Amino acid sequence: MGQTPVVHVRGRESGRVSIAGMACYKQGERSRLIYGFRVHRGRKGEPKASTCLDDQDLIVRARIRLGGPIVLVRDNLSVHLLPQMKEFIAANSDWLTVFQLSSYAPDLNPQEGIWALMKRGVGTFAFINVDHLAKTVERRLRKIQYRPHPIDGCLREAGLIMDG
Repeated sequence: MGQTPVVHVRGRESGRVSIAGMACYKQGERSRLIYGFRVHRGRKGEPKASTCLDDQDLIVRARIRLGGPIVLVRDNLSVHLLPQMKEFIAANSDWLTVFQLSSYAPDLNPQEGIWALMKRGVGTFAFINVDHLAKTVERRLRKIQYRPHPIDGCLREAGLIMDG
């Protein structure tokens, strides 16, 4: 945990898949995984990772899906600390409350558990290209997305769902 996984791809293509996600909980409803990802194919000028706008979009989509205010617990990924993100949070403070985790606290971040579930066994695959990797990632995330019990487990482990 805490280390970026590197998955090698066969062939001449280069690229990467960058994923942003939120394990969401609303009392009385099933837990949800809301995510987005970007495929970088190594083209000039193409963003190599999720951007500040991608993260803002993810937060707005979560608010719409959950139908109410958001309490966001997040890590210190560099995009989370950009001035544009701070401005977005301030501009939406009527429905968005943010708690910043300490510098390295994967045990307090339920999303780390989701990533661990998604990556389980991926290192043994030989991907044809970055699109094959992206399809595999999406298939695994959808599997998790429609099964609330693993999401509950990750939220519970981080102390964000209390039994009873």
